[in-house]
Amino acid sequence: GWGNYGRWSHAPSIGQMLVPKRGGITSRGGFDLIVHFHGRYPIRKEFVRVSRGMVLVAVDLGVSSGPYGRAFASPSTFTKLLRSIEKEMALRTGRRRAHVRKLGLSSWSAGYGAIAQILRQPAGRKVDALVLLDSVYGGYAGSSKNLKTATLTPFLKFARQAARGRKFMFQSFSSIQPPGYASTGEVAHYLVKQLGGRLRRTQRSDRYGLRMFERFDKRNYHVRGYRGEG
Repeated sequence: GWGNYGRWSHAPSIGQMLVPKRGGITSRGGFDLIVHFHGRYPIRKEFVRVSRGMVLVAVDLGVSSGPYGRAFASPSTFTKLLRSIEKEMALRTGRRRAHVRKLGLSSWSAGYGAIAQILRQPAGRKVDALVLLDSVYGGYAGSSKNLKTATLTPFLKFARQAARGRKFMFQSFSSIQPPGYASTGEVAHYLVKQLGGRLRRTQRSDRYGLRMFERFDKRNYHVRGYRGEG
């Protein structure tokens, strides 16, 4: 279903958006925004269950991280997107000063390519929260199994801020081992290690038959590891 939300709108400069039928904006025109990359249909099903006021924008560009990275390589892409969302909210609510109050970025799998670009840009400083759903893969240096850590720098910086309570970051990973590049689990372990932490073993059954076996929590940085290779 759609809960308190209308149908998808093509108003944004890229992607599609869901807007609450009621509420969702303050008297001063502030609204909270989640921009999700990769998989708008499944994210919509879960989003409308729990959200009562946030605006959701979903962007689908391809099956690998490359199209997402290329689309958001220019800082103007993301700033233009934010302006188009604010313009649409102003039209819908009659509040000329409609503006993003809190900003979250979310991705599943390949969608992290867009987030990696955004976090490097001036607009990336506006991001308050990251939700990475079996997302953020890594590359190897040559034929070795050593991670190319430079590509993970934006996520490590954000994780450090979340671990200090300044931002919020949730990161999950499966046990899928991709061919020729680093898994989401390897990346998660690397980030946690750089923070001086260590994932601890746990056992918990979550929705859809998911079985958690590892977790890490430090202030506002949360990591969840799951079984499953398919």
